[in-house]
Amino acid sequence: MDSQLIVSPVGELFWRGKNIKCALGRSGVFTDKKEGDGATPAGDFPVREIWWRADRVHPFESRLLVRPILEDDGWCDDPGDPHYNRHVKVPYPGSHEKLWREDNLYDIFIVLGHNDDPPEPGRGSAIFLHIAAENYAPTEGCIAVAFDDLVWLARGLRPEMMVRVLALAEDFSGPGLDSG
Repeated sequence: MDSQLIVSPVGELFWRGKNIKCALGRSGVFTDKKEGDGATPAGDFPVREIWWRADRVHPFESRLLVRPILEDDGWCDDPGDPHYNRHVKVPYPGSHEKLWREDNLYDIFIVLGHNDDPPEPGRGSAIFLHIAAENYAPTEGCIAVAFDDLVWLARGLRPEMMVRVLALAEDFSGPGLDSG
């Protein structure tokens, strides 16, 4: 269980015996994720790398690659673009999301390996584990947790680890059950 973070469709993340509240996509959890549907994809996703705002967050150690977010960093979400679901520099001609945000949601985020090896147009992009909005408002498809929980996760994750997003609430083992 230590090599996998489990996310239930009711907004709980479970790892190392800790139960963490999280926000999920505004449309819920879908097994057949599509670009723009507002759903968090169900499945097993490797943790890829961590991005962080050095002007807002103190440095921290992680076994994952840690990259600073710069003002010209973006992520392509245009299914017709050859850089779909990839990091890009802005301004960028295709549809994209800016990683340098005014709010704090991306002050730290972990890239999840959803639809990236290789990306299939229209199957969803920019699926991150990031900081939750106030009151854990739903995301556009990402998983969001409190800042302190995200830092705790980032410090403990290793490159071979996976995030498992469950499609059905009854699949969630949750705390209190034997975790290994």
